[in-house]
This record gives sequence, C-alpha cells and structure tokens, in this order.
Amino acid sequence: MHNLNQHSTSYEKLQKNIQVLQNVLLSIYDQITITDLTGLIIGQVGDIAELWDTLNTNLKGQNLLDLEQKTFFGESSILSIMKSKQRSSLTKTSWQGRNILVTGFPIIDNQTVSHYVWAYKNISEEIPHTPELESLNYSNIMNTLSTTLIVQSPIMLEVLDKIEMVSQVSSTVLLLGESGVGKEMFARAIHELSHRHSKPFIAVNCGAIPESLLESELFGYEEGAFTGSRKTGSQGKFELANNGILFLDEIGEMPLNLQVKLLRVLQDREITPLGGTKAKKIDIQVIAATNKSLLQLVKKGSFREDLYYRLNVVPIVIPTLRERIEEIPYLVNHFLQKYNNLYNRNIQITPDAIDLLSIYPWPGNVRELENIMERFVVTSRKKTIDSSLIHHTLHEKTKMVSKPPIIENLMPLQEALDLVEEQLISMAMDQYKSVKLAAKVLEVSQPTMSRKYKKIREKTEQTNLSPSNKRKILEEQLNKQLRSIAIVTAAVIQPDEIIQLIADNSPTNPIYQKLQKKLTLIREQEGIIEWVYIFEVRDNKMTINLCADEDFVLKPGEVYDGPPEIMDVAFAAMRGKVGVTPLYKDAYGEWKTSFAPVFDVNGIVVAIIGYDYSKSYISSEMQKLEKLLNIHI
Repeated sequence: MHNLNQHSTSYEKLQKNIQVLQNVLLSIYDQITITDLTGLIIGQVGDIAELWDTLNTNLKGQNLLDLEQKTFFGESSILSIMKSKQRSSLTKTSWQGRNILVTGFPIIDNQTVSHYVWAYKNISEEIPHTPELESLNYSNIMNTLSTTLIVQSPIMLEVLDKIEMVSQVSSTVLLLGESGVGKEMFARAIHELSHRHSKPFIAVNCGAIPESLLESELFGYEEGAFTGSRKTGSQGKFELANNGILFLDEIGEMPLNLQVKLLRVLQDREITPLGGTKAKKIDIQVIAATNKSLLQLVKKGSFREDLYYRLNVVPIVIPTLRERIEEIPYLVNHFLQKYNNLYNRNIQITPDAIDLLSIYPWPGNVRELENIMERFVVTSRKKTIDSSLIHHTLHEKTKMVSKPPIIENLMPLQEALDLVEEQLISMAMDQYKSVKLAAKVLEVSQPTMSRKYKKIREKTEQTNLSPSNKRKILEEQLNKQLRSIAIVTAAVIQPDEIIQLIADNSPTNPIYQKLQKKLTLIREQEGIIEWVYIFEVRDNKMTINLCADEDFVLKPGEVYDGPPEIMDVAFAAMRGKVGVTPLYKDAYGEWKTSFAPVFDVNGIVVAIIGYDYSKSYISSEMQKLEKLLNIHI
C-alpha cells in the first residue's frame, strides 16, 4: 500500500510538471502539437482559432502533413524540418492570410529521433482600434498642431498613429509617397509633436538646389572656401537645424558625392563645413522624403545602399488620395472654407459635385485637389459649385483610356462578359467603398449596381467558408476556360477525316499527316497546351490514339490506360459530354485534361479530342484567377 501511495504521489508530481511545462510553452507559442515520425498527431495543447482547414478542433489522430498541405498550400513546414532532423523555424502564410511561425523540435531517444514537437505562433500584426481611442488621440494631436490635418480614414489613422509614436524619439524617419500627398506637412507634424518643437525645423529640397551649391547649403563653409564666399563664412542647414529637425525633401535627387557626407553625419552626428578642418558636433533628427523607389535607385547605382539603410530606420508610407476616397468630402469642405475666407467669397458646393470629385483619380493627390478648389473659388461666377461645373472642369482629365480587357484563352462570349463585369464591379467597390460612387464611375444605375454587387458578394462569401471551398470556386472557373478551349478548337476537326483515319491511321496516310499538323498548330497557337490528341474509344473500355501533335508520347494505334480520373471523363466525352478532369497522375507526369466529343452529321460521336495541361501551368493559372476574382486562398 505504501508503494502504491508513493507511486500515486510521483504520478501527481509528474502531471503537475507536465502542466507547468505546457503553461510555459503556451506563454511563448499559441499551439503545441506532438506527432510521430509520419506526422500522425498524438497530442496537442493550445489553439489558433480557425487556423486548420478542419471542422474538428481535436486534431489527435489526424495527420499534420495533410493539415498543413491544406492550410499553407505548398511544401509542408514539418516535412522540410523533418528532413533536416534539427530544431529549426520558418514562417508560412495560412489560407486566411495569417503569418504563422512554425518551430520544430525533434525528440531524441537513444540517439535517434522518436517524435516531433511542433510549436505554432501567430505573428500577424493585429493592431486593435476602438472609436473612443481613435477620436481621443486624434483630438489631442489636432489640438497640438498649428496646421489642420484631415484624417478620416483607417489607413490615415494608422499613419497618424506612427507619426505620433516616432515624434517621441529621435530616430531617422523616411516618408514615402507620391508627389502631393503631404509629406512635408507630416514632417512638420512630427516636429510640432516632438520634444524638439521649440527648436528649428529646417526644410531643404535636394532637387531644387543646383548640385554645385547643395554641399555649401547643407554643410556651410569657412572663410575663403571658394571664390565669392563670404569673408565670415556661413552656417549650413545642418548647423542651423541643431537641436531641431532637418527635413530633406526629394532625397533621391541628392548627388552621390554628397550621399557619402550625409552618411557620415547620420553615423557620427558631426559635420565639417566646406573648406574647414574641424568637425562640429550636432544634435538633430533627420526626416527624409521621396516620391521615388530608393531601392530601384540603389539597383541602378544612383543611390548608395548603405545610406538607404541608414535612412530607412522608420519608413512611413503616406497613402495616395485614391486610397482614402472617404476623406475627399472633408478635404473639399476644408479647402472651400480656407479659400472663401482668403478671398472673401461665399462659394458652396452640392453633394453631387462632391460625388464627381470623389471618382476622379487625382494623380496630383491633395495638392491637386487644393489647387482645383482654389480655382473654383476664384473663377466661379455662380455661388454654388454643381456637378456640371465639375464635369466641365475635369472632363478632359477624367477621360478613360480605352484598353481592351486581356483574355488569354478563348471562351464563350457570355462567360467573358460576366468575368469582365465582375472584375470591374469589384475594382470599383474596392476603390470607392460606395455603391453610389461605383455606379457613377461605371455609368450604371444605383439599383443595377446594388443588385450586381450583391450577387458578387454572395459568391465571394461562399468562398470564406474554408480553403477547400475557395479552391473549388477557382477550379470551377479554370475548368470553364479549359472546357471553352476544348469546345472551340474541337470545332475545327472534320468528322469525315476522323472516320477515314479510323480505317487507316498509319503515319503515311495523308489524312493522318494533315490532322497531325492541325493538332500541332492548335497546341502552338494556344501556347498553354502540353499535348493535343484524338482518341477512339472502343466498347467504353479502352482508348486508342488515332492521331496527335508531333510531340505526343503515344504512337498511332497505341492503347492508353490511365487512372480513373481521366478515363471516366474520356468515356463521358464519348457519350457527348465535354469534361475536365481533376489534377491526376499517370506514367507521364501530373496533368489536368479536357475532353470534347467530335460529332458527325448525324450527331453521333466518332472520337474525342483531348488536351493535356501540366501541373505547373495549372498552378500558375490558379494564382492568376486568385487575383482576377479577388479570391485569396
């Protein structure tokens, strides 16, 4: 009895130790899974909600390899770690778009791996926002700034949040964005919110000062540094900005020879004036801005890579006006009030005019909008700006470029029209976030837009159920394309020629040679088909190669006996049904095949024409459809 009690106490201690270990691991990771060497799950703790493509929350008894294949769509994380037999980590993107850190721990027993422990951590950035906090922070910031910032969209609230955080430190900031988005305004906002607000803010446009003068402008010069210099010398912008902020606009325009000196300033926080020998210590925060891609400039050799990384400490992207359409009405009213006060006018604007302004692409961003509003206030002879005035002013600018939609494969006309319509409606709604504005830009009625968009939403919502449903929708779309190709190209094959070929399908037969050239031409013209061939089906039991393109692996008269996935579709085609197989594997590789029947004048199927597509093509086409239909898996 004593031994039994002792054993019971030891077991309880072991259970407590295991519980402590689990709690420690779950304080670091979100989910812990234990598998055998085949990936079979023998235990789990923790959970990442809706990570796995399975309705069963208890994963025990399932295979982790299969679950990962469905969740991450590619080579399994655990498979690559198993091959290494070492502890390692990697990141994968799940079907819901989450970034997941996967860490594998091999369990060694008698110098061999006996089990694996898999730790999963959701590392997707999720910043919670509440209306109360947003309005409170926004109000505090607005009360601090001397200029008005219009922030009425989630994307700009994120920018404002970053601006506020970076203003509390002296890190180098790189503002990125198109011309006219307000980069200098945000640089000044950082200055006013920072502890340097009472110190200088010096702005320099690196593209506006001649290269010969830029060095002396930035670093200053000593007496007699060059011909025409002041006898007393001159302070440069870096020295003038000491203890404050130096804003280097259009940093991508800075000459290479000055980039070296700027790099030294950022590293050592000291400058040497032109013609001087003694370095001066400075305490500044540098904010740089550009509307160009510095990485592209680095690749071209016109911008130093080391300087890029010195500047890119805290990059902040200022979104275009096209990305924050909801702010246009607020900006319009702000600029209207500003220029009414400035020019002592009382111009008003109608809601339909604001609607038209909201669907204009604004390549010049906020600066262009402000200039347009100033023009309206100055030149308008009417007291109200209406949609007709907006249309007249922006008519030439808003003309759309007529480009034909890119259709890579032949398909029935109605399917193509439906596909283009769905894409345009989705694009309009993504950009304008309003049925009313989307209807205006697509020039359809609002009820029509609502009805069509509701249909698209219902279709899209179906894809949110699981990745398997998403793959099914995409595969259905792809199958439509492949079925259409089969129907269209099969129409060029003459049934009389096939009947003659059945009687004699030797390569010397002129009919055989003619059909082979035709099939080869189909393959070359489409450019996406691996093989094209004509099969005769006998007794609904076997398929025989009658003729094929020049590269086909089977000889004339050779029997093809494939897996059920292809044979079932082939036999159905012989009964008159156009079909597409799922992805299958046979002796020649992995394929997706479409079959179309060839009918004689009496409507009887005389043969079937098949089209093989490689696995790599199918994968790339599925990715294209993901983007086209906005269905992300």
